[in-house]
Order: sequence, then structure tokens, then C-alpha cells
Amino acid sequence: MKQNLEGLKAEIELHLEQAGMAVFYGHARALDSPQTVFWDCRAHPDYREFIQAAKAADVRLVVFYQREFAVDQIEDALEQLAECGLPREDYRDFERRLKETRAYDGFVCEIELSFNHQGSVFVFDLRTDWYQELTEVLQEIEVLTVGEDEDDSSMGGYFSKN
Repeated sequence: MKQNLEGLKAEIELHLEQAGMAVFYGHARALDSPQTVFWDCRAHPDYREFIQAAKAADVRLVVFYQREFAVDQIEDALEQLAECGLPREDYRDFERRLKETRAYDGFVCEIELSFNHQGSVFVFDLRTDWYQELTEVLQEIEVLTVGEDEDDSSMGGYFSKN
């Protein structure tokens, strides 16, 4: 997969126009509804198939969202990581993995197409490999951070620490 989806973004916009689809530039909708149906982008990464399915369902409006990667995400994650109290080796591994993504600052890392049909939101969510890996690292850090908070407050002050 491409490291930057900028070119693909322009290609998708042109294809939508040629297909006679109206485009609404909106926000990511993947988590908007419990009735969200995700397209299998691993087995079918061609956006044209998704657009064809929308047309077959008589959909005329597609929501288009793109995410441009900002290095601020890395800085925030590094701050969270520092608070986790990880062993030095684990910390360095996370730090290295996070810092590697700085080279992608400003790249389009995710494209999401979606449409509503019969009460469900159908979503095509394409991400670069590096952004998918970063997302997994950020989730791991979040779990570590949440785990720390739960350990500190598990007894809520019921027992004295004397």
C-alpha cells in the first residue's frame, strides 16, 4: 500500500464525480452508529467496488473523510508513555516505534467513504500500513495508561495505607 494516500484521494474524488455521486466532506463516521457495516478493505481494497455497491443500492450521496497525520499525536503519546512507568527496554521499544512515524507528518494516512442505507452506515476505511501500526501502538499505550489509573484507585480509599 502507498505510504501517502494523497494521490488516491484525488483519484477517488474524480471517480465519485464520474459516477454521478454527490460528495459530502464530513468527519469520520465509523463509530457513529451501532449499525455500522465495515467494508473488508484487506480482501477488497479497491474503492471502486465500494462505490459500485453504493450505486447498486441507489445511493446518491457519499460522505468523504480524509485524515492527515500530524506529529502532535506522537508528542501526546510520548507524554502518556512517560507516565506509564514501563521498564526501560519496553519504554524504548514504544518510543522507537512512535518516533519512526514522525517522517509521515502531513501525509494523508486514512481515507473513509461512507453512506447510509436502510438504517445502517456502510463504511470503507482505508489506512496506510504505517498508520494502522501506529493506531495499534497508541491503543497499547492507552491500555497501559488506563491500567495504571485503575491500579491506583481500585480500593477507593477504603483501607488505610498505614
